[in-house]
Amino acid sequence: MIKNYFLVAWRNMVRNKVFSGINILGLALGMTCSLLIMLWVQDERSVDGFHANGPQLYQVYERDFLDGKIHADFPTQGLMAEELKKQFPEVQYASSLEWNTTNTFEAGNKIAKMSGSFAGADFFTMFSYPLIQGTLKTALNTLEGVAISRKMANLFFGSPEAAMGKTIRYENSDNFRVSAVFEDLPANSSQQFDFLRSWIAFKKENADWIDNWGNSDAPTFIQLRPDANLIKVRAEIKDFIYRYQEKSKGFRVELDLISYPDKYLHSTFKNGQIDGGRIEYVRLFSLVAVFILLIACINFMNLATARSTNRAKEVGVRKVIGAARPVLMAQFMGEALLLTFFAIGLAVLLTTLLLPAFNDLTGKQLSLPVRQPLFWTTMLGLLLLAGFVSGSYPAIFLSSLNPVRVLKGALRFSGGATFFRKTLVVFQFGLSIIFLVGMIVMYRQMDYIQRANMGFDRDNLLYMPLEGELANKYELFKQEAESLPAIQQVSKIRQPPTALYTHTGSIRWQGEAPNLVTSFVQSDVGYDFVKTMKLTMAQGRDFSREFPTDSLGVIVNETAVKRMGYTNPVGKYVMWGGHPVKIGGVLQDFHFASLHQAIEPLIIRMNEDRQSGTLLVRLRAGKDKEGIAALGKLYKELNPAFPFTYQFSDAEYNNMYRSEQLVSKLANYFAFLAIFISCLGLLGLAIFTAAQRTREIGVRKVLGANVPGIVALLSKDFLGLVLIAIVIASPLAWYIMHRWLDDFEYRTPISWWIFVMAGLSAVGIAFLTVSFQAIKAAMANPVKSLRNE
Repeated sequence: MIKNYFLVAWRNMVRNKVFSGINILGLALGMTCSLLIMLWVQDERSVDGFHANGPQLYQVYERDFLDGKIHADFPTQGLMAEELKKQFPEVQYASSLEWNTTNTFEAGNKIAKMSGSFAGADFFTMFSYPLIQGTLKTALNTLEGVAISRKMANLFFGSPEAAMGKTIRYENSDNFRVSAVFEDLPANSSQQFDFLRSWIAFKKENADWIDNWGNSDAPTFIQLRPDANLIKVRAEIKDFIYRYQEKSKGFRVELDLISYPDKYLHSTFKNGQIDGGRIEYVRLFSLVAVFILLIACINFMNLATARSTNRAKEVGVRKVIGAARPVLMAQFMGEALLLTFFAIGLAVLLTTLLLPAFNDLTGKQLSLPVRQPLFWTTMLGLLLLAGFVSGSYPAIFLSSLNPVRVLKGALRFSGGATFFRKTLVVFQFGLSIIFLVGMIVMYRQMDYIQRANMGFDRDNLLYMPLEGELANKYELFKQEAESLPAIQQVSKIRQPPTALYTHTGSIRWQGEAPNLVTSFVQSDVGYDFVKTMKLTMAQGRDFSREFPTDSLGVIVNETAVKRMGYTNPVGKYVMWGGHPVKIGGVLQDFHFASLHQAIEPLIIRMNEDRQSGTLLVRLRAGKDKEGIAALGKLYKELNPAFPFTYQFSDAEYNNMYRSEQLVSKLANYFAFLAIFISCLGLLGLAIFTAAQRTREIGVRKVLGANVPGIVALLSKDFLGLVLIAIVIASPLAWYIMHRWLDDFEYRTPISWWIFVMAGLSAVGIAFLTVSFQAIKAAMANPVKSLRNE
């Protein structure tokens, strides 16, 4: 009997090639989208989940109460890890991990830049980064030792075994001994580095600030003992910092913990508490996968119920000869599963073909885990789920038909069945409208970001590391570079202008509220900083060599002036770290962070003697290639031991919005896919409707109806459903996009015309889809249709 059912299902599928093809293609596209998103979500959720000590690993974060607000972030004090381990028995291991830097290494005749950091002695004990050479206790416990990756060992020494104990030159100034070689970090590790130096070395190099508990910099990680009480530990460390510094009015600091495996997806704060992060995109894409698959399943439901007149007599005959309703339901569900089986096969093929492009888009290294039983179990689950959702309503509807009425030829759709099918069409296009609105809003926000007036000119501006011999030859480099025809200006700054993250709370001024501490972003710059950046002075002037006292002065931005409450700040003194400094100028506000954040108070001082930081080079317009070539030649002459590297300012700026750009691009694809799948179903319904009304169309043509009139007759019902979808979906789309834009301090408005454009696009696409079949039916010879009837 089962064999007979599959045979009947196969014959029906072959007999109705167009409808079967539409169903299979629609389901396959929906499943392809779901598979790609499933792989991405699975990869996102797997990040940092491979650490054996994961349940006991936590990262410390700091909650600051200042400016009348609550801020939170992950930088902590440089001695935090060591002190937590000393003071709390529940803390089994602890380690700091400084932010990554890119440094130059040399061994033999090989020289390369590698990315790495400093870490505590417990680091490799806490985290599951296997050591190929060396031991956990000795990997990071010496001043001159360095642990390197397998990739780095192979690059400089040929193999991990050959690298162990060898000397490698660092920044052309220090010789380090390879104390350990660790396995290359997996792609699903949020920490990525090629080398690690010991925290002993970090403390020595930063002795000027690291003992001050008022300074925050490196993140701190701890591993609790398995029997530790997390609630108790969190309560005890809350005010831990005040064991080492006095409390001050208007400023308070609290410490808290977040599970390290959770931190990757939950890393943003609101009012000092963990509130979302990448988990929002994981949830969003998961919903998108479900909705697009649902749109494809709705196509199946609509087409199957619409074609029920063609199966009605079959159902009537089967019931008359004794077929029970459950048996008929099983038959139709089997047909749905068969179609879904072919759709899954096509989806797996499409996913395989699209994965390289999807990986390029997302920056991932995803692959179909075809050798894992869990993958095929998931495919089986998807087959059953999609088959059941697609075939459930058609099976229930067809098996419920009255055999007497069917065999008399009196089959008519009930109001409920028609309403349900129309509801499904409205639901499909409603989701498509939401995707369209999202696509337009995200595109506008990304365009707004690209066109936003940052307050400085990002074009033709290069960032270069101030390293090696350039630290002592900066003046010579500046003079030689500015004499080149393609170079307009040269200056320097402590950190790249779009990544100023060093703060100070030690600024005081006359008239300051006594119980309010203001956090200022601080930086050191060189002469010609304002000219090189093409910033605008609101008051006063830039630092100048003509005024030697400028080395004791500062420049602030407009936001800082507003915070101070000054009208004419130039010439006034403020206290910085207990020392008076004179305000020499006021910069018009410019963005030195992401547009997610409001512009903060900024204070900068002139420091030509700083030995590290970022060189700023302004190229002349249209002279990029010539300027870079000349800079490279000059760089090699003055700093031959270091490779010439640079970064364009606009590229660095765009890197801040990689996640948003990914979401915007995916929104475009999802919107297109949702519309396409919905139109496949609409085309199928139009074909069926035209076939059912063949006689009516023939009679109307004989009586004088023209083609436009018949097209309008066949199209109006479908277009009415699309208009209803627009009305229902528009408020939902506004709410969703309003929530998304809330993450941006500076954003594009959600204008009314966006919904009009999305609606007109949906109506236009739906009309083209339906009218194609409507015109074909309207132009058919009425004689043939009436003769057939």
